[in-house]
Parts: sequence; C-alpha cells; structure tokens
Amino acid sequence: MSDVLDSYAFELTLRIVCVLLVFLTVPLVVGQMEHKAMAHMQSRLGPMYAGGFHGWAQLVADGVKFLQKEDVVPTNADKWVFKLAPAVSLLPPMFVLVVIPVGPDLVSQDLDIGLFYALAISSISVLGMLMAAWSSANKFSLLGGIRGAAQLIAYELPLVLCAASAVMLAGTMSLTGIVEAWEWWWLPVQAVGLFIFFTASVAELNRPPFDMPVADSEIIFGHMTEYTGLRFALFLLTEYAGIVVAGGLITAMFLGGWRGPFWDVVQIGEVYPLGILYTLLKVLAIAFVVIWLRVTYPRLREDQLQKFCWKALIPLSLVQVVLTGFVTVVK
Repeated sequence: MSDVLDSYAFELTLRIVCVLLVFLTVPLVVGQMEHKAMAHMQSRLGPMYAGGFHGWAQLVADGVKFLQKEDVVPTNADKWVFKLAPAVSLLPPMFVLVVIPVGPDLVSQDLDIGLFYALAISSISVLGMLMAAWSSANKFSLLGGIRGAAQLIAYELPLVLCAASAVMLAGTMSLTGIVEAWEWWWLPVQAVGLFIFFTASVAELNRPPFDMPVADSEIIFGHMTEYTGLRFALFLLTEYAGIVVAGGLITAMFLGGWRGPFWDVVQIGEVYPLGILYTLLKVLAIAFVVIWLRVTYPRLREDQLQKFCWKALIPLSLVQVVLTGFVTVVK
C-alpha cells in the first residue's frame, strides 16, 4: 500500500511540475514572438540585446525588472481584494493546461468532461479582472472591468456553441478523445466554427481588436491602471498564458491536435516526438495570428463589438451547430 501511494505521489508531482514548466516557458515564447513579430511587421528590429542572440531573454529581463519595482497599493483600495486579483486571473489558465493533450497519452489529466472543465475554468479569469477593477477605487479601472464582464457574457455564447459542434462530431467531451476521433474532412465542416471560436477567444482575452477593457486612449489601462511591479507582470503573464490555452483548445478541437503527416513514424517509448512538435507548431501558429491581428486591425468601439457578436457570430454559430448535426446524422 505504501509503495502504491509513493508511486501515485511521484506521478502526481511529475505531472504538476510538467504543467508548471509549460506554463512558465511557452507563454514567454509567445511574448518574445510578439516582440519580434510586431517589430518586423512595423519595419523595426525589436529586442536585440537581452541574452545576446536577437534579444531572446527580453521577457526574462522584463520579469526581473518588474520584481525590482515597488508594489504600490492605492490608499483607498480594498487592499486584500486588490492584492488577490492577479492570482485569481492567473490560476485558471494554469488549471486548463492540465487537460490539454500534447500527444497520445501525453496529457496531465485526461478528463471525460475535459472540454467542459476547460471552458468552465477559463471563465473564472474575468472574476480577477472584476476584483482588480472594483478594488482599485479608480473610475477608469471600474469602467474597464465592466467592459470586460460585458464582453465575456457576449462572446461566451458563440464560444460554447462552437465547442458543442466539435463535441457532436467526436461524440465525447474528452479533449484527447476529440483528437483521436478527428479526421481531415472535419476541416471544411468545422471551418466556420474554427473562425468563431478563435474570434471569441481573442475577445475573451481582451486582445486587439477587442481590447476595449484596456483601451489606453480611453480608460488608461482599464483594470490594470493602478497595478505596478510583480502584480502587473502577473496580469501580463495571464494574457500570454491565455493565448497558449486558447491555441491548445483550438488545436485539439479543430486542427487534429498532434496529428499530421507521419506523426506516428518516430516513437521513443510511448512518446511520439513528431506529434508533440505538430501540437506546438499549431499552437504557435495560432499565437502568431493573434499577434498579427494586433498589428493589423484598429480597436473596435464597444457598440461595434457587441453588434458583431450578437448579429454575426451567434447566428453563424447556430448555423454551425445545425450543419454539424446534419453531418453527424448523415455520415
């Protein structure tokens, strides 16, 4: 009995360590990619000095810089809520990573309701935003928090509907099961769902062109206006981790996860290196598109954002569900 418990404890510890390593490294890669991709799109170099080769350690240097900065708490703020808000925003992306498969049998925890769990947990991040907005005792922060909540309420519906269409085709809510059931003909059938899920994910992450909750030209920096130092850095890490999580979910549901040409040719033990590589490349490709949108499109107005969701994305997502239901019955 003792040996069984020790083995379980070791396996659990190993899984937690792996999730933490992914959580602390892949978002940094996305952040560095944003620095360099935006720079080249705008005909400039971007970071070049930190770490030597093309400024690869810029995000690490920024983290050290944030650690050295003073942690300021406004006099009129609700101090405990103000201090806890970054952690409440940061933890949900970490918990979602637990159920995202990187390869066959290579997932921290394969839940039967993995997709439901991921969508439910990811919605908690908005609570951190609202906590930061309300506790800051700043009218600009409060306005940013209200915008963020309204944005989540609107875009959660098309997000869930498109996730439901993927579940209908696969016949399971397990993300690993969805990847295993995935076939190439899903791509044209789920193309609209992929577009809607991606768009709604960008909106829920408050990324341009849907960054009204942190619109610097209108409300300074929204719910993050009063934050400095490490707490501000945690909000930034939450944003990049959210991009990775969104990319992982899209990859698993719509792009076949670890599947690709000859993904199962090379096998080391029970690990398929090419499958892992395909997963990472797909996630980074989605992250690149998110960055590309930031450089390309101007920020929408709040009324335009809501109209786009209620008049375009939600009707399209309903059409996607009907189409998926028809295909599921016919196939």
